[in-house]
Parts: sequence; C-alpha cells; structure tokens
Amino acid sequence: MNIVKVGIAEMKIVTSPGLIRTIGLGSCVGVVLYDLPAKTAGLAHVMLPSSFIAKNGEHMNKAKFADTAIFELIGMLKSAGCHQSRLLAKIAGGAEMFSFSSMNEAMRIGPRNVEAVKQELKKYRIQLVAEDTGGKSGRTIEFNPGNAVLTVRTVNQGSVEI
Repeated sequence: MNIVKVGIAEMKIVTSPGLIRTIGLGSCVGVVLYDLPAKTAGLAHVMLPSSFIAKNGEHMNKAKFADTAIFELIGMLKSAGCHQSRLLAKIAGGAEMFSFSSMNEAMRIGPRNVEAVKQELKKYRIQLVAEDTGGKSGRTIEFNPGNAVLTVRTVNQGSVEI
C-alpha cells in the first residue's frame, strides 16, 4: 500500500487506496481535508498560526502557517478534481508540550494553532467533523481517504480512530 509521508511544514495529497501520514505533531496541527466521493484527501502539518510573522512573503513556506496552508491545500485538492463544497476536515495535534510558570499567550503555540485552523476552516465553510487536540503529548496521524478514518496515535496513550 502506498503511504504518502508529510513532513513538518509540508502538505501533500493522496487518493485511495493510498494513505497519508505525518509524525511528530506536538504543538503543530495536522489538518486533513477530504472529499469522500472523490476518495481524495490532503494533509497539512501546520507549525504556526499566522503567516503575518513571516519575513519573506513570496518565498514563504505556505504549508507552515494555518492561514496559508488551508488555502493552498484547498487549491491542491480542487486541482485533483475535488469539489470545495464537499470538503470536510479532521484535525489532530495542538498539544502544549512545555509548561512554563510565566505562560504568556505567545508561548501557547498549540492552542493558538488549533484556534487558527478552526478560524480558517470556518472562513472557507469547511465542516470540522472530528478532532483530537490539546493535551501534553505528541501524536502521529494517518488518514485513509477511502473510508475517511483518521487514526491518531498519541504518545503513551495508544491509538484512536476518529
């Protein structure tokens, strides 16, 4: 079976019977957008909430930020024959990997990533059908575009399917 691997700050698409996977989701959020009738999905490994902080606009890695990654992923899926009106989303990650006694808002990257991803999904009218976010542990996720099952393996907590 073909397994498409998505690295940190990357995004790719896959068609069934292939699977798509990313590892190392700590404060990052794995965003899966899929069109079930087309049996096609895309996965973005989002590191940060906003591209506003990026210095070099035209050379910026669009997969790295929630606001640019979701827009780009929609475009990739549409180019592959998906219909934006049928896209659904599942997300995982956004953990708070480190705790500091003086926790200011800027350090809460995981929760901010989750919030930013949800805002972008709303903006594009994409329904979020399942999520496994927060906590303090890292995750690996694998999505099957044939049946829309997202398997989430959380460090020291086993696997769940959402």
